[in-house]
Amino acid sequence: MSEILDLVGIFVFALTGALMGVRKRLDVVGMVVLAEMTALGGGVVRDLILNVRPTAFQSLGYVLVPVAATVIVFFWHPHVARVMPLILVLDAAGLGLFCAVGTEKALEYGLAPLHAALLGVVTGIGGGMLRDVLAGEIPTLLYDRQLYAVPALLGSGVMAALSAYGLHGWPATLAAAMLAFGLRIMAMRFKWRAPLARGSGE
Repeated sequence: MSEILDLVGIFVFALTGALMGVRKRLDVVGMVVLAEMTALGGGVVRDLILNVRPTAFQSLGYVLVPVAATVIVFFWHPHVARVMPLILVLDAAGLGLFCAVGTEKALEYGLAPLHAALLGVVTGIGGGMLRDVLAGEIPTLLYDRQLYAVPALLGSGVMAALSAYGLHGWPATLAAAMLAFGLRIMAMRFKWRAPLARGSGE
C-alpha cells in the first residue's frame, strides 16, 4: 500500500514537472528530465544523505511513472492544465505524504528529531527545488509566497515530535501528512502568503 501511495505522489509531482517543461517550451527530453527530477529528486537526496541506495533505483516503477506522466502531458497538456486545481490538491497530498515518510525514514536511520524533520522537508520539496533551478525559476523554498515549504516543515516537525513521544507507524504518518496537507489547502484557499521583509513591498 505504501508503494502505491508513493507512486501516486510521484505521478502527481511528475505532472507538475512536465507542465513546467511545456511552459518553458522544452522538448520531450527536457520534459522528462523535469518530471523525473520533480518526482524523485527529494527522495534521492534524502537517501544519499542517509547513505543508502535510493528507493528510486530499487523499483522500475519509480522511473517509469514520471515517463508516463510526461507522455500524458506531452499529448494532452491543455486538458491537464484545465484540471490544475485537482492536481494542486493531489500535489498538496503528495507533499504531506512525502515529508512525513521522509522524516520517518530519517528517524529509522538514527537521525536526531530536528535533523530528521529537516530531511523530511527536503524529501517533500527537494524535487520541486531541482525542477525550479533547472527551469530557471526562483526555488519555492527561497520564495515561499504560497506556503509550500511551511506546510512541509509543519508535517515533518509533527512527525518527529510524535516519534519522540513513542508514536510510530501509519497513524503518526497519517496525522503528520494530514496536517501538512490541511495547511497547504488552507493557504491555497485563503491565499495565505509568507511575509516579505519590512518595507520591501510586494
